[in-house]
Amino acid sequence: MKYLLYNCLIALLLFNSCSSQKKKDNTINISGAFALYPLVITWAEAYQKEHPEVRFNISAGGAGKGMADVLSGAVELGMFSREITPEEIEQGVWWAGVTIDAVLPTINAENPYIEEIKKRGLTRDELISIYIKGNAKSWNALLNKSEQHPINLYSRSDACGAAGTWALYLNGKQEDLLGVGIFGDPGLADAVINDKLGMGFNNTIFIYDIKTGFKRPGIEVCPIDLNNNGQIDSEEAFYDTFESILSAIANGVYPSPPARELFLISKGKPQKKAVIDFIKWTLTSGQQYVEEAGYVKLNNNVIENYLNQLNNQ
Repeated sequence: MKYLLYNCLIALLLFNSCSSQKKKDNTINISGAFALYPLVITWAEAYQKEHPEVRFNISAGGAGKGMADVLSGAVELGMFSREITPEEIEQGVWWAGVTIDAVLPTINAENPYIEEIKKRGLTRDELISIYIKGNAKSWNALLNKSEQHPINLYSRSDACGAAGTWALYLNGKQEDLLGVGIFGDPGLADAVINDKLGMGFNNTIFIYDIKTGFKRPGIEVCPIDLNNNGQIDSEEAFYDTFESILSAIANGVYPSPPARELFLISKGKPQKKAVIDFIKWTLTSGQQYVEEAGYVKLNNNVIENYLNQLNNQ
């Protein structure tokens, strides 16, 4: 009897060990960019319907956290929303682009000059004066008005792709951006919504409501005068709806940067089967969820290139 109980105990321990290992092999840990977080959540929910054995642990915290977590081995995949630097490549970072979005300058919908700003927009040089040089400190000075209204400027406090991409468009780096640092995309949007004189920048998914197709209450896009003629022409007026801005991004009318690819990254090419299968799915079947989630699809040639990189040993 003792011998039988002993064998049963050993069998139970082996079963629990195998079960635990199987669960670990089928768990995908992901962290990183707020920009990609909503789409990855959508993907994970759809993927689990097809593959119920796969588990996901997903957290947002900024692209910098995604990179740090990947390099330290804390997660298998990072969500990343800016260009990969040579230094990061030297540390063994592997990446695959999975979708496209953009960073847009934002202002409060009740800004005292809202109608004029929407008609004339701001040029890239004016945005540089606001965010990098600090020469433009008030709305009245910028717009040649007599009333005194400061520009209450906001930026990101966390290392993130949105700030890095926005700064790149303005010939700078994230650390060059002026303004009060706010953590996260949702926080930055809220700061602008709660300040009539506020100005910031956000990823598209945090400006527009995917359900209504219109901008979230209290926030407005500050249009960019791309041709520097002092007004927003019809070909530059693509900010009213989610559909119109996504079309402008997809067609290259809205410049890149601040439009950019969003990536899934890992330390070295992924080796875990569950991770490899999931990435392949995001680039194939998963692309059907991209537009409805509020993002822009990659073109087929780009997708094929990333799949080839993933498949080649």
